[in-house]
Amino acid sequence: MSENNIPYKIYLEESEMPRNWYNVRGDMKNKPAPLLNPATLKPMTAKELGAVFCDELVQQELDNDNCYIPIPEEIRDFYKMYRPSPLVRAYCLEKKLGTPAKIYYKFEGNNTSGSHKLNSAIAQAYYAKKQGLKGVTTETGAGQWGTALSMACSYFDLDCKVYMVKVSYEQKPFRREVMRTYGASVTPSPSESTEVGRRILEKHPGTTGSLGCAISEAVEAATSTEGYRYVLGSVLNQVLLHQSVIGMETKAALDKYNIKPDMIIGCAGGGSNLGGLISPFMGEKLRGEADYQIIAVEPASCPSLTRGKYAYDFCDTGMVCPLAKMYTLGSNFIPSANHAGGLRYHGMSSTLSQLYADGLMEARSVEQTAVFDAATQFARVEGILPAPESAHAIRVAIDEAVKCKETGEDKTIVFGLTGTGYFDMVAYQKYNDGEMSDYIPTDAELEASFATLPKV
Repeated sequence: MSENNIPYKIYLEESEMPRNWYNVRGDMKNKPAPLLNPATLKPMTAKELGAVFCDELVQQELDNDNCYIPIPEEIRDFYKMYRPSPLVRAYCLEKKLGTPAKIYYKFEGNNTSGSHKLNSAIAQAYYAKKQGLKGVTTETGAGQWGTALSMACSYFDLDCKVYMVKVSYEQKPFRREVMRTYGASVTPSPSESTEVGRRILEKHPGTTGSLGCAISEAVEAATSTEGYRYVLGSVLNQVLLHQSVIGMETKAALDKYNIKPDMIIGCAGGGSNLGGLISPFMGEKLRGEADYQIIAVEPASCPSLTRGKYAYDFCDTGMVCPLAKMYTLGSNFIPSANHAGGLRYHGMSSTLSQLYADGLMEARSVEQTAVFDAATQFARVEGILPAPESAHAIRVAIDEAVKCKETGEDKTIVFGLTGTGYFDMVAYQKYNDGEMSDYIPTDAELEASFATLPKV
């Protein structure tokens, strides 16, 4: 044991792993706005969504009422291979910073996919198999989701077609090869293999791609191939639901030692890990049982929460998906080819967008050189090379811990370490060589993108 009898790593027993996913929408007074059919501007029905998504996942997507949804035993059995994951006290980082703050991180990189994405991938693959489908299609940015889904599909003997954002496809060849090793086909996006991909390339020749582009291609491939459905690794309500195991385990581990966090910090791209980490804590806020400072951290190059518009927008660049009300930079926004990887999505989860609009959480944007500075500090004292996405949360956790040093406040900080960065060495090389630069979109660039928002 360490000081105050708090161990470096707090482990839960297998029996303490959640038996239910927590649906934060059940406790929200202001529910997320519904997905709209872009042709009729009416809420999407289960039948309409069923043409794209698996049937049971549609029911989870539309469920605004039930707080707890049982986790099927087949999924819990798979979870047991790597869950419960540890909650780690960052004693070495605290000492290095000389802060009175107590810093904890929930580590989700202790599985072969290297990230939290497997929590939802195995659930979505399970429901696809249960429905009798042949395979699924998806997009991936940094590659964590594509890797996780290829593993899950291999486990259930499903075909897996992945459209990988072109800049990540080129920067991370080894992540691509892991997917192929698990049996997935991987196509750089935008590509010539789909109609929507060809349209995007014609409009944006030489583009490095975006998650919005890759989503469009994956949806087209799914809807045009019999026996396939599309699955998504972030943004959707169903994904935040599956990821709630992160937050529920985090809260259970803290409760085990009577620890109450003051702030909870997570990186934010589409919202999957952030939504999963904060869900039970946000539930307490919504029910008036406790209060926490909850901080979403996003890249300054793709600042949907901090600089976006709260409006209905297409979920994809090709404008073939439903309209979602979210904080968005516009579906035509193509982020710079930086190393934020999985955080390069133009919009934010409708659930998180509603919570942010209601003032229940805050958001900050950080530049990538500062992010990699934090990643390097963390790696040198805590022994884990963090994913660039995770390092956004580390940046703000360090900033807050330094503030505590200046003020003498003894705060407890919890952040999500969503995965490892061992496939991100091109990015680390550029940082170490002093070749990494920061890019922040101008107001004029954002206004031009906002001008393309649908009139809803």
